Amino acid sequence: MSLNLIADPWIPVRCADGSRRIIAPWQMAEPGIEAPDWPRPDLNIACLELLIGLVYLADPPADIDDWDRRTAPDPARLRDRLAAFASAFNLLGDGPLFLQDLEPLAGEASPPDMLFIDSAGANTARNNADLMVHRDRYPALDLPLAAMALYTFQAFAPSGGAGNRTSMRGGGPLVTLVDPGQGLWPLVWANVPYGRPAAMESLPWMRATRASDKGLQTLPPEGALFGPEAFFGMPRRLRLVADAEGVTGVIQKPSGTNYALWKHPLSPYYRMKPGTEWLPKHPRAGRFGYRNWLGVLAREAKSDLTELSLSLREWGPRRGGGSIIVAGWAMDNMKPRDFTLSVEPFLDLEPEAEDRLVGLILGAEAAGVALRGAVEPVLAGGEAREAEREAFFTATEARFAAHLAALRARVDPSADWLADLRTQAFRQFDALAVPGIDQRETDQIQRIVEARRFLGLAFAGYGKQGKAIYDALGLQLPEKKGKAA
Repeated sequence: MSLNLIADPWIPVRCADGSRRIIAPWQMAEPGIEAPDWPRPDLNIACLELLIGLVYLADPPADIDDWDRRTAPDPARLRDRLAAFASAFNLLGDGPLFLQDLEPLAGEASPPDMLFIDSAGANTARNNADLMVHRDRYPALDLPLAAMALYTFQAFAPSGGAGNRTSMRGGGPLVTLVDPGQGLWPLVWANVPYGRPAAMESLPWMRATRASDKGLQTLPPEGALFGPEAFFGMPRRLRLVADAEGVTGVIQKPSGTNYALWKHPLSPYYRMKPGTEWLPKHPRAGRFGYRNWLGVLAREAKSDLTELSLSLREWGPRRGGGSIIVAGWAMDNMKPRDFTLSVEPFLDLEPEAEDRLVGLILGAEAAGVALRGAVEPVLAGGEAREAEREAFFTATEARFAAHLAALRARVDPSADWLADLRTQAFRQFDALAVPGIDQRETDQIQRIVEARRFLGLAFAGYGKQGKAIYDALGLQLPEKKGKAA
């Protein structure tokens, strides 16, 4: 039983006619293929990263002109370029094995479901705390699923106990992929960085593991921010155990590769202050909407502290348009909370319009803070007030999209957006506070009346939150009382 991840068909895909196929990687360039079709969204996102990484490894565009010349798919060329790396992509057997330690590892094997980020950890199972996601969901994995789970685990690896490292981008990183909306090959090609074909030796499982137990770090190639290993990193030291049923276990040893100063081309980054180390962004739990765009799809107000993914920054000069797939695990240290998967527009705005966009988002943030403060008399819990603020952003999503269209048409929608924010804030406040108000205690009624008044003042530009809203939207603050006309 064997699987070669270059030569053999193993990737399930959806086709434009609704059918399903199993393809080898080079067949991603064949017509009519829409997307990977694994049973989990994290595997599908990781599979896209894998395919992008394979093209970057074997046949990347040298520059924008080369990228443009080779936009048309060429399956035969891709098959030939990838074939040179086939001997490095065996999943099982003798010799170097895909994303596994060069030498066999001794020790007790864990069940193969350890390769899934949302599986119960050893301590969770030992304490019988695996209530929502049970242990031993996957007693055995067929080889294609094992290969995809292994890649996903190495690419997104969370904290895993003493000595078990996170991925190059930390646990569950945020991923942003350009999608021109024309099928699998255009999506892959849109995200491949510029470069030149790599050597087999650039793959980390082709050499002894540079163990990190003595503080050793692995830096990006000299003069670069990343290399092919960005797509094929090995933060975990693993060996698969298999029998006739498939992969039945995984042996893990601590102190895998510690990647320092790498910047993955498919993720956005931030830093605490200029001159400090860049850190990968991670998704927060919950819905991804316009309030999350800054630093991910659009630049932050302090643009020297955030950086969009290289894939997004290069897409504008290449073609622009289409949409952006935003994905990643929201983690609480070792615990997965939520998997984000959202499709957002590509923001190809002129600088002035982008400044306005940033202002619209910051204005909504300030308005959400004002609403959260106003509902305190009727919602005592902090989580409940935060949920109300989340509902505020969800309810204003459609109007925000309309104002984005106005920005594209070079119209400033700031005043209309202020009116939209005010309307929604009062709608939510009144829905919470007005029903049954005559049954409340007198002092609570007074607090509700005062809260509503201050909410109105904020949307009129008064007070700290009013100033924050108006400043963000570029609107003139009201004159202070008593000021000469």
